Amino acid sequence: MDVAAILDIAMFATACLFLLAGFPVAFTLAGTALIFAILGAMLGVFDLSFLRAFPSRIFGTMTNETLIAVPLFVFMGVMLERSRVAEELLENMSRLFGAMRGGLGISVTIVGALLAASTGIVGATVVTMGLLSLPTMLKRGYDPALATGSIAAAGTLGQIIPPSIVLVLLGDVMSSAYQNAQLSMGNFSPDALSVGDLFAGALLPGLMLVGLYITYQLMTALFRPASSPALSAADLEDRPGLGPILQALVPPVLLIIAVLGSILAGVATPTEAAAVGAIGATLLAGYRTTSIDLDAHDQAPAWRRGVIRTLAAGHRPGVWPPVIAALSILGLFVLNASFDLRLGLTEDTAAQSMARMAAFVLCALVAWGVFISLLRTLSNGCLGQVVRSTSEITSMVFVILIGAALFSLVFRGLGGDDTVHEFLNAMPGGVVGAMVIVMLVMFILGFFLDFIEITFVVVPVVAPVLLMMGVDPIWLGVMMAINLQTSFLTPPFGFALFYLRGVAPPEVKTTDIYRGALPFVAIQLLALVILSVFPEIATWLPEVVFG
Repeated sequence: MDVAAILDIAMFATACLFLLAGFPVAFTLAGTALIFAILGAMLGVFDLSFLRAFPSRIFGTMTNETLIAVPLFVFMGVMLERSRVAEELLENMSRLFGAMRGGLGISVTIVGALLAASTGIVGATVVTMGLLSLPTMLKRGYDPALATGSIAAAGTLGQIIPPSIVLVLLGDVMSSAYQNAQLSMGNFSPDALSVGDLFAGALLPGLMLVGLYITYQLMTALFRPASSPALSAADLEDRPGLGPILQALVPPVLLIIAVLGSILAGVATPTEAAAVGAIGATLLAGYRTTSIDLDAHDQAPAWRRGVIRTLAAGHRPGVWPPVIAALSILGLFVLNASFDLRLGLTEDTAAQSMARMAAFVLCALVAWGVFISLLRTLSNGCLGQVVRSTSEITSMVFVILIGAALFSLVFRGLGGDDTVHEFLNAMPGGVVGAMVIVMLVMFILGFFLDFIEITFVVVPVVAPVLLMMGVDPIWLGVMMAINLQTSFLTPPFGFALFYLRGVAPPEVKTTDIYRGALPFVAIQLLALVILSVFPEIATWLPEVVFG
């Protein structure tokens, strides 16, 4: 083994050790890369001119239109979490399914799937459901391990059910890897892989995972009835009617259809759909906050109190501004699908002119509804918290991305691509053996590293090699996404377990949380096996939708 290959292995191992020691991810990746770049230059196996490409990589990251979806989806998720969507869903679903054994666990899974498709933020989902449903499940006699495992697993569905932050980041990395693989094979007009392809590919596997979770809970209720009892007759006396259920269920479902449906229908790109989702979440928050609370700002600075009181002077409470704005967005979709609304056309019909004028009116109504919703969320302090959380999460993701870009640049400069290619090609079993090794390495790293670190460090290294071996890019991306999902549940550093431990009652032991998560980790591994045997589960929908 030559010096460059030894440095590659040592570089990867050093980065993992620093991460396990608790050093910040972005600075660990960038610092390790610089150390080994200088060391490689001193040993004559690394050309420092490779680092000249780093500024262009940063500029490319900042101008990447696909990655604009990250802050928009984060904003959408945090806004929905603050607008108490999960609370209403959990309350109504638990009373709806509570009559059957395991009903509370099933309701948690269903709500987790709905929140996954509307928020996609694991921490917010796990904390919300842990605060709301865990005390109820324990009070009704649920086994602590089953209760905590159900909540933690349901919270991680946001990583595989689109729209998902993981799929956005993974889609961007896989797109670059797919192009590099095709160029290396001599295809100088490479096919494109988009985030929308991964969204379509992950939808059916995500729903399959939800079905496996519910099946496990039903089997547990059948063979261990004491672990998941039904609600008592007294608890079921106030079962919700159709009205409250629809009021809690319809708004987030419509938002999911608007975001995911616009992508699958080809009406909008993932970034444009993320913008629709952010606007929709704002309107939903304004719909649930029908008035402006001026007393909440008595302690605020004078300028802020003055602005809010001035803006609120002409405001009238009610649900109609957000509702009218939401209907106007629907009208814009219909007009855009039916007419050419571009300005400056040489040939223009009367119908197109009228449609364009109607679109201007609808845009004005959307702006009015969004303004009212922003005013309401600003008055109750929600908007400030959402903007702050969005800025923190987005900054973390992009700083890690920049550090990972430097890491991968130095890794490639040391010949890491060739080392990985030779290693995977030497595996017995060909592409099957290589795929098993990659999945196993990602699963083991998930015990210690976050999904962002694995996505930005491991995937760019192994994905081009697997793609050159003939692996379908959509299937590979979905397999990696499900594998990354397990990192939230695997002890000792599973983030979903940490989130749940922080809000669980003192009588719930940490060992109960770990014990409850293990069956759901096994279910996720079973999903990987099913997907490997039947890859059409991931590849069929993208072929139907995008051809």
